[in-house]
Amino acid sequence: MYGLYDYLKKVVSMMDMHKKALIVPAFETLRYRLSFPKAKSQVLNMLDQGLLYTFREHVWTKGHAPTDFARWRSATTPYRIQWESDFEPYVVVHSNVSSYDERFVGFGWNKVSHIMELDVQRYDFIVLPNAFIIHMPHAPSFDITKFRSNQVYRDCLQKLKQEFQRDLSRKYGVTALKYIQVE
Repeated sequence: MYGLYDYLKKVVSMMDMHKKALIVPAFETLRYRLSFPKAKSQVLNMLDQGLLYTFREHVWTKGHAPTDFARWRSATTPYRIQWESDFEPYVVVHSNVSSYDERFVGFGWNKVSHIMELDVQRYDFIVLPNAFIIHMPHAPSFDITKFRSNQVYRDCLQKLKQEFQRDLSRKYGVTALKYIQVE
C-alpha cells in the first residue's frame, strides 16, 4: 500500500509492541501489469473483480488463512488471531525478536518456523485492518525450482523441520509439544 511504512510507524508508536506481531495482510495478482491500489476500498473492489486474490490462495491456503481475510474486509480496528500450523504471514515485530532459524535458507519453512517460535513465546498476532501488501508475479526462484524438482531437497527440508520442532520442544518445554508433528 502507498504509505505503508508511515502507517506502520504510526501504529507502532501508538501500541505496546512487547510480544506483539503485527500482521500485514498479503494479496497477489496474476497480472504483470496492475494499477496498484492506494486504499483498502480499492483492494476490496479488485478482490471482488478477480484482479487480486489472497496470497497463495490457489497454491498454499494454509500459509495465510489464519489472517481471516473475510474479517479483514470489514475490520476497522486491529484484531487478534490464533496461530495455526504452516502459518507464514508478513509481520512487523520489535527489533529484539528471536532471529530466523538459519537452518532454513532458500525455499521452505523460514517464515513458518519463525512464526512458530513467536507463538511458543506467546506473542499476540494482530492483523492490521488498513494495511496490505501485494505480491507481483515473477519467475520462480532458483530455490523453489530445486524444491519442486529435487526429492533430496524436499527430504532434507523435512528432516530440518523435524529437527527444528524437536529443538523447539527442548528449548521451551511442554508448551512447544503442540508443534511436534507425528509423521
